[in-house]
Amino acid sequence: MRHGAPVNLHFDNRFLRELPGDPETGPRVRQVEGALWSRVAPTPVAAPRLLAHSAEMARTLGIGEAEIHAQRFADVFAGNALVPGMEPYAANYGGHQFGHWAGQLGDGRAISLGEAIAHGGERWELQLKGAGPTPYSRTADGRAVLRSSIREFLCSEAMHHLGVPTTRALSLVATGEAVVRDMFYDGHPRPEPGAIVCRVAPSFLRVGNFELPYARNDLPLLRQLVEFCIRRDFTHIEGGGLEGAGEALYAAWFAEVCTRTAVMVAHWMRVGFVHGVMNTDNMSILGLTIDYGPYGWIDNYDPDWTPNTTDAQGRRYRFGWQPKIAYWNLTRLAHAISPLFADPQVLNAGLQAYADAYTREDRDSIARKLGLAACRDADVELAKELHVLLADAEVDMTLFFRALADVDVAVPTLAPVAHAFYDDDKREASAPAFGDWLARHAARVREDAVDPAARRQRMNAANPKYVLRNYLAQQAIDRAEQGDIAGVHELLEVMRRPYDEQPGREAFAQPRPDWARQKAGCSMLSCSS
Repeated sequence: MRHGAPVNLHFDNRFLRELPGDPETGPRVRQVEGALWSRVAPTPVAAPRLLAHSAEMARTLGIGEAEIHAQRFADVFAGNALVPGMEPYAANYGGHQFGHWAGQLGDGRAISLGEAIAHGGERWELQLKGAGPTPYSRTADGRAVLRSSIREFLCSEAMHHLGVPTTRALSLVATGEAVVRDMFYDGHPRPEPGAIVCRVAPSFLRVGNFELPYARNDLPLLRQLVEFCIRRDFTHIEGGGLEGAGEALYAAWFAEVCTRTAVMVAHWMRVGFVHGVMNTDNMSILGLTIDYGPYGWIDNYDPDWTPNTTDAQGRRYRFGWQPKIAYWNLTRLAHAISPLFADPQVLNAGLQAYADAYTREDRDSIARKLGLAACRDADVELAKELHVLLADAEVDMTLFFRALADVDVAVPTLAPVAHAFYDDDKREASAPAFGDWLARHAARVREDAVDPAARRQRMNAANPKYVLRNYLAQQAIDRAEQGDIAGVHELLEVMRRPYDEQPGREAFAQPRPDWARQKAGCSMLSCSS
């Protein structure tokens, strides 16, 4: 593998330096005991070519435009070359998948290049997704296809600009190679263009990283990982960095993990995002949205909707269940770290912190989305009544809430939100109920006596005009697979300012078209990538 620097990145790679690794190197599939990572190099690809990049993330890392468009950049972020300081590895972790313990999982298609320290001192782990096999690939090839890579790249950045805690994406690189995938798991595999995303986060540690040592009864390794995580990623917690600082420190750390998770999920619910596969190995310990697989965006409001075909029957990861699934996942983390406590009951305080934080964040979202100065108990019920109306009448969540700011609270009518209904008959049938709700909402808004312009601005800052609807992403994918990457660039640009009106881009803020109701990639998606 070639060495050479497209940029002046400084790596310190504490995960490798401070935690035990696998003595064996290379991609041979194996059970890895007593270690949290395995050294493995990316597998070079035939013809790396940069398709898109995040200008914001590049600036954060100190990478200039000229460097980005040099071939060396594509070579490095396709896995064909390394820069000084990069030490590629795959992490070892386990997880509960769809509620069942799955044992060792690990980075099966992701290879971390190292931990870069930006000019401002921030730590950013750079990870290639689709860079080839690792010891954790099991029967897979470690590659990723263009369609799933586009979705991950776009959604990482879209979520950031929506204000949702998330991992980021630096680049999207075509490999020049085909990858064979059975998209629908129906026995009809076909070759698809391959691609690699460089995703970026302060850390990619997950709940599953802590579950695996616990499951193997390797308590010294578990304790070492908890103390490392606090020392590196939670330095602000009092006592962080003191070896063996004890149960109070561990409990404070767990409570903050719970609180961060609550904030993240509350933001998902605010913008209508459905993760699709909330397994514990897909839950970030930093409270960041991680692993953009079969995710989706709510079009017509439906708390029972899930985008994941694998979950079509049980709907475990449906939109409305996300808050309680996050709680379930945190109880798995509590169980995993419980041996570190003389009395594991102290962990209940962390779980209560999740419940309290989610309630607080949800009430804040209600106030902002409805244009209220603060959320009273009665306002929670008002919001619940609205959700029932939206679901029963098949109303677009994003369009309705955005247009709610345009309703005249002096004389409220259905007209400003009429375009959010997918079914004319349901609109007509539900008009009296919506009229009653709008009248009560308007009366409640008038009680606050807030300046109308300020109220509208506050509502528009909580209710995005643009979200990465599945059909928009699929249109960009269809174009990209025919060699036209412009659709990806257009979507990336629109999603950089999701709360702004953006005159001339109204086509990106339309209801889901009828043709997209059942089209592959526009309604439900598989885990195939």
